[in-house]
Amino acid sequence: MEFTIKTAPAEKVRTGLLVLAAFADGALPPSTQLADEASQGKLSALVASGELAAKPGATLLLHGVAGVVAERVLLVRLGKRETFADKPWRDALAAAAKAIADTLAKDAVVALDEAILPPDRDLPWALRQASRIVADGAYRFKAPRADKKEARAERKKHGAHKVAFLVADGDAACDEAVRQGEAIAAGMALAKTLGNLGANVCTPSYLADAARALAKEHPALAVDVLDRGDMEKLGMGALLAVARGARQSPRFIVLRYDGLSHGKTKDKSAKTKTHPVVLVGKGITFDSGGISIKPSADMDEMKYDMCGAASVIGVIAAIAQLRLPLDVVGLVPATENMPGGDATRPGDVVRSLSGQTIEIVNTDAEGRLILCDALTYAERFKPACVIDVATLTGACIVALGKIPSGLFANDDELADTLTRCGEDSGDRVWRLPLWDEYQDLLKSNFADMLNTGGRNGGASTAAVFLSRFAKSYKWAHLDIAGTAWISGENKGSTARPLPLLAEFLIERAAGRQ
Repeated sequence: MEFTIKTAPAEKVRTGLLVLAAFADGALPPSTQLADEASQGKLSALVASGELAAKPGATLLLHGVAGVVAERVLLVRLGKRETFADKPWRDALAAAAKAIADTLAKDAVVALDEAILPPDRDLPWALRQASRIVADGAYRFKAPRADKKEARAERKKHGAHKVAFLVADGDAACDEAVRQGEAIAAGMALAKTLGNLGANVCTPSYLADAARALAKEHPALAVDVLDRGDMEKLGMGALLAVARGARQSPRFIVLRYDGLSHGKTKDKSAKTKTHPVVLVGKGITFDSGGISIKPSADMDEMKYDMCGAASVIGVIAAIAQLRLPLDVVGLVPATENMPGGDATRPGDVVRSLSGQTIEIVNTDAEGRLILCDALTYAERFKPACVIDVATLTGACIVALGKIPSGLFANDDELADTLTRCGEDSGDRVWRLPLWDEYQDLLKSNFADMLNTGGRNGGASTAAVFLSRFAKSYKWAHLDIAGTAWISGENKGSTARPLPLLAEFLIERAAGRQ
């Protein structure tokens, strides 16, 4: 999908689909008002008739509107003006994105009047969000079908390939914002595809190959992949304990983005040159639960247990496309968790890379075991901060539902920045407690700690377990168990929290943190 910016009267824009907005009280933004005047009041009459529902995101498609050059006009409702904010604005954009993805028109124009921006938001913010939402709305997973030619032909029939945003006055900041949105959406598409692939395809080796392929595309990227022997030499006993039951060999992926050398600046003295941001993504490519096996219902969704890894790979793809002047390291511990004949048993004690010992009382609490070795490995990069991303606990879903991701942090400033970036991107988080009292639940008679503190406070006990391996740097943990994918008829990966991570890295590269 190709994006541009236009400045022209709405009624004179030649396009296959023109997207215009209207508030619930019938008030028309400037672009819609111009088109309404050209149509001799047809648009306002339709809005007043009640044919366009008042709910934000409601749409009404019109063909051949007299006085308007566009072949089709899509009216999108913004909701009530007095309660207009980020969410109804995004709902309207998401509805427009769906229409653009489904249209038979080959191009589309979306009117983005500054009069319809949410409070305290500027045009570059709106263009970054809009280009990301519209491009993401066009994502389709290329599922294997018996008739590949028919499937490809059907995909080609629908969706605009060119989208322009109609604004009163554009500048370089607006152009950059659109480019950022495109790159984020491209990273999301990669993350979604990795998540949606079956576990028989997206194995630890497949993730490693995806990282290698990405490094070949971008000169600022380098990748190292550690195999089982490498991990044994290092002493990654916690990660290897999870991998013991699987026939698929584990991989530990190190993806380095050297943006300060290859990006927009050559400044070797920048702080982030020697202190990169380190992102850690949980890469359990299938989670059976191991010996502590899961119930069979919905176990097919355990292919999504590597969505943390997918989001890390995807966001590095996005920042490499943008050539951000920033150093970032992505760490992906990748393995299956299977109940094989040599699988780790409840009651086993293992030694982590940090030297700390862990009594494994539940093999289904495996994500924290692979992450703890990755968090220790992160120390060698002398990071400015470390953010781990993991589909870690069902307890987080119980606590927060599927709306925000859970946030834990040992640094208030980092937590506040991530929370704000979540609000700005619409990929929200909610901070949960990391209190020392939870540490008591991890006491073991046979090792330094248990790998789980039980069901009560499960999200927090998992986080405090990880905190024991993240004491030497600023650290945040994102529990995305409730947000990484959706179930039901529209089952699929969401690529969250990639938009949040991208917002965080874009801000950091711009010096706004």
